[in-house]
Amino acid sequence: MLAGVEEAPIGSEAVANVFRTLAPEDVQLFPVTVEGEPERYFVVNAIKALDCIDEERCLEVQHFPEGSSPEFAGEYRWIYGLRIDPSKTEGAQVFRLKKFKTALIVSEDIKNALEGVGNLGVSFERVTGAPEPR
Repeated sequence: MLAGVEEAPIGSEAVANVFRTLAPEDVQLFPVTVEGEPERYFVVNAIKALDCIDEERCLEVQHFPEGSSPEFAGEYRWIYGLRIDPSKTEGAQVFRLKKFKTALIVSEDIKNALEGVGNLGVSFERVTGAPEPR
């Protein structure tokens, strides 16, 4: 499940525990009630937005056209084959990208722990290393 403008993920107690344990400095967890569900859920809010996109290594970047949307000036409209520069992540385990807030970036450790929870309904794409051709 997703919520809000930047599609903040909503996860179970098990998902929240992954973030609580592995990224306590990088996220806020807000308890929410999901109608018809007896289990507790949490909105996972990434509190860091980092400027670490490696535009040269991305397959394709699309910027908002100049003058089209003043609120999105300087931001990316879409990125294919997203790649980040790990040296600019400041050790964060979870973050959004400063100029492309659509993407929620998690470390390999968090990815593995979330996959261990199972049945999340999300997919992961590598954002380091060589991009996969389209």
